[in-house]
Amino acid sequence: MYLTTQGIVLRVTDYNERDALLTLLTCGHGKLTVKARGLRRKNSPLIAPCQLLAYGEFTLFEYRGQYTINEAQSLELFLPLRRDLNKLSLGTYFAQVTEVLSQEDLPNPELQSLLLNCLYALSNMDLPEYQVKAVFELRCACLSGYTPDLFGCHVCGSQNPERFDLSAGHLECENCRSPGSAGIRMPVSPTILESMRYICLCDPKRLFSFRLGKEALKSLSALTEAYLCTQLERGFSALEFYKSLHIR
Repeated sequence: MYLTTQGIVLRVTDYNERDALLTLLTCGHGKLTVKARGLRRKNSPLIAPCQLLAYGEFTLFEYRGQYTINEAQSLELFLPLRRDLNKLSLGTYFAQVTEVLSQEDLPNPELQSLLLNCLYALSNMDLPEYQVKAVFELRCACLSGYTPDLFGCHVCGSQNPERFDLSAGHLECENCRSPGSAGIRMPVSPTILESMRYICLCDPKRLFSFRLGKEALKSLSALTEAYLCTQLERGFSALEFYKSLHIR
């Protein structure tokens, strides 16, 4: 049986000397693992559409629950992103997060759209990397059921809380703490809090329509990163590599 679908390559793994396995996030079938025969050969016609972070149209042959690529055509390669190591490593981090959050045979068009929009923003929009990173992380958390409570202190109800609990996903005043809570809290300024509310609630088409200064964006990015990794209870190799590039 043949299946034609659009998808983005989240991971490429060598299978043998000639072939590779791809993890795709597809429009109608969720996450799929597919074999790309001959991909590792120099003149393979699959090289462009089957590279990491490529978005394309794939014709798959399905036999006994296993998929093999019959044809593939590139729709978007995000070429400017591939010329910048910082952006490429950040995009790879986005792909790793997406792979963790997506499921086999369960379509997630909102997550796919978020990934594509963030890759496009890195490639073609003159936006700070920290802004794109923060948008991706916090919106990913929301789409995965980890929407934080950003409206008032969880303990006293104050509208001017100064801390964000990474484990509980709620706000607290500096001197407030839920009984028995052992979670890590990070400082959050009114400006950063307003930006977090915007990212969580805005229309997907206006995700990047806010502005912060460089240092505020850096703080926002650190907070959204810590929140997402805390909720997922794991780290990401591409994220660590991306961060290493900024401390050289």
